[in-house]
Amino acid sequence: MSFLRALLGAARSARHAPRLAEGLTPDDDVLLDAPDGRLAPALVAAALGDPEPAAKLLATTRDAGEWEDRDRYVGRLATFAYSRGEWLDRWREAAPGDPDALLVSAQLAVGRAWESPARAERLRELDPLLRPLVEGSGRDPVPWRLALDHARGAHAGHTVFEGLWEQALLRSPHHYGCHVAALKYLSAQWYGSDRAAFDFAEQAADDAAPDSLARILPVRAAYEALRPLPGTGRAAAGPDAGRPDAGGPDGARIDRAADRGRALSARFAAGDPWPAEARNLLAYVLVERGRWEDALAEFGRAGPYATSFPWAAGGHDPLRRFLATRDRTRAELGRRTPLYGRARPIAGRGGPHGR
Repeated sequence: MSFLRALLGAARSARHAPRLAEGLTPDDDVLLDAPDGRLAPALVAAALGDPEPAAKLLATTRDAGEWEDRDRYVGRLATFAYSRGEWLDRWREAAPGDPDALLVSAQLAVGRAWESPARAERLRELDPLLRPLVEGSGRDPVPWRLALDHARGAHAGHTVFEGLWEQALLRSPHHYGCHVAALKYLSAQWYGSDRAAFDFAEQAADDAAPDSLARILPVRAAYEALRPLPGTGRAAAGPDAGRPDAGGPDGARIDRAADRGRALSARFAAGDPWPAEARNLLAYVLVERGRWEDALAEFGRAGPYATSFPWAAGGHDPLRRFLATRDRTRAELGRRTPLYGRARPIAGRGGPHGR
């Protein structure tokens, strides 16, 4: 019987999976970590050795209080400088006290320290670099987000972390990056538990505006819960997790988080680059839960925008993994559609509101 079921499943997948691709962006047109219209010119100029557009972009976000954009841009510029840093060196030489140049440099230094086998020691060596940034941050929460990431990796105690968190909240009570940093600290991967991470994420999402990225925090908590703990055999929570006889993370809570994430995603137009990472993360969690129809809808809403997170986790090629998981989702949904039923293309659905 199992062999017959396998044959029937393969036949269903072959029949329905092609139709389920309708509305999905073709593989060759999917972009990984595509910069938006503001960041792209800065990256092009940086590639030519000119830091001025990047300097103007970050100064604009700082003056306008565009903290979410600013955080993204700092991260992307630091990533670019990791392998092509001449433009950043030129910026630092021309304006040694520029707070934005210092912030990108600090982000780059912290990122490199995280890769070291002696991570904690390397991060602690960066204290003199980070202290002036946070002390001179004004109302900018991004240096505090960096300080929170630094403290977690440097094994700072709870009192130190709580002090940084309080300062971050004073700058921006709902800043997504600071909340992600705190959520990681509270997760079972680090110094807390799945329950603590979910409690924190759900409360933060409840307090945030309806279209705030903070609304996706429960999905981020679900992602942390799905990850295997170092040194343990904990497996990801599949569709049966949450039953009394099933171990691992709370599957019911993960599903509720995913439903909240779907509600946020539906507020934005399909193919909007702004919530791209949130939609990639949501698709990942839905696939892990075996919710194939919902996952395919999120792949459709993501449109051409694939993001390194979460697909690069574990050293994977993120674009290849994104495409392979999308193909698997179509195949699994096709397997579950009656052979002579009609597979309903669901990709590309999104809300009417652009950013």
